[in-house]
Amino acid sequence: MHRFLSNHRDDLIERCKAKVAQRPKRAATAEQLANGVPIFLDQLMRTLEAQENGEVDESFRISGAAGGDAAALSEMGLSAAAHGKQLMELGFSVDQVVHDYGDLCQAITDLAVELDAPFSVDEFRTLNRCLDNAIADAVTEFSTWRDASVALQQTAEENERLGVLVHELRNYLHTATLAFTALESGRVPIGGATGAVLKRSLASLAAMLNLSLSQVRVAAEGPQEAAFSVASFVAEARNAASLDASTKGCTLSVLDVDGTLGISGNRERLLAALVNLLQNAIKFTQPRTEVILSAHAEGDYVLVDVMDHCGGLPPGATARIFQPFVQVGENKSGLGLGLSIARRSVEAEGGVLNVRDLPGTGCVFTIKLPRKTLLVE
Repeated sequence: MHRFLSNHRDDLIERCKAKVAQRPKRAATAEQLANGVPIFLDQLMRTLEAQENGEVDESFRISGAAGGDAAALSEMGLSAAAHGKQLMELGFSVDQVVHDYGDLCQAITDLAVELDAPFSVDEFRTLNRCLDNAIADAVTEFSTWRDASVALQQTAEENERLGVLVHELRNYLHTATLAFTALESGRVPIGGATGAVLKRSLASLAAMLNLSLSQVRVAAEGPQEAAFSVASFVAEARNAASLDASTKGCTLSVLDVDGTLGISGNRERLLAALVNLLQNAIKFTQPRTEVILSAHAEGDYVLVDVMDHCGGLPPGATARIFQPFVQVGENKSGLGLGLSIARRSVEAEGGVLNVRDLPGTGCVFTIKLPRKTLLVE
């Protein structure tokens, strides 16, 4: 068999390539798959030759004994393992690993039938041993690297979830601290708007912690479907962000909102998203400028706009600004998660969050949600 394989090596490789080409999404180059069929074929030929010459130890050194050897990989096992790793890195599934070696087995069988080439039972047994060991080592390595990749991905996702929690808790704590400082000065009454902001912030902190606990217990909160007033929603967001604006030295202006407009969903989640947008606008707007909050109907939708005067976005920023941990401005004091969290929250409620750049002036963040009818009591 080793002479047959040697004489028809190029033909067999071409047949394998043809089989591979019939399967979708296979864009790997010959260099990327250097540890695949060509090396295996050469090792198979050397194994068969050693077997024919009675050099059993050499045969096993090249391709491994039947059932493999957990203590040490053979020469064929090492290249098969490298091949499995390559396929994993190229994004292929584990069945591709098996197919690669199965293609060669099928190509050898087909060509042998076409040329009426006789092979002995021992030669077929050796071929099957080599295929078995190579597939096992390649699949094992593929699985090892895949599991490592999955673990890294899970770690990254967990870090992002933790970052989201920290970001939201910090925002609520920051607002509560500003309100408490104002109350502590004695210049504002605790029963007024500032006291209400403090109370609301503490309630939001508690709600965020309760939500986190429910997620740990795999008992996610259901959506709040009842429609609520956009006007009161906008007013609540203004109250939550007004102290930030005062501290920054900018003006937070809120345009009149039609009292008949309604939206639905998880109010706390949507409010957190809008407050995030306002805090982001206040953070980046230029000193002594204005941040404008407005809401209006557009067909079957309600659009809530937050406009700042940051001077405009850097080139290409609109495509990246909602990605986690991306910070496009000069101020890097945050985590780069606020806009990502806001978009995710809005989309979770069936809405859309986009940004429009106003070069030389600022930008407008828009939350678009389905318009709902308010129930009048």
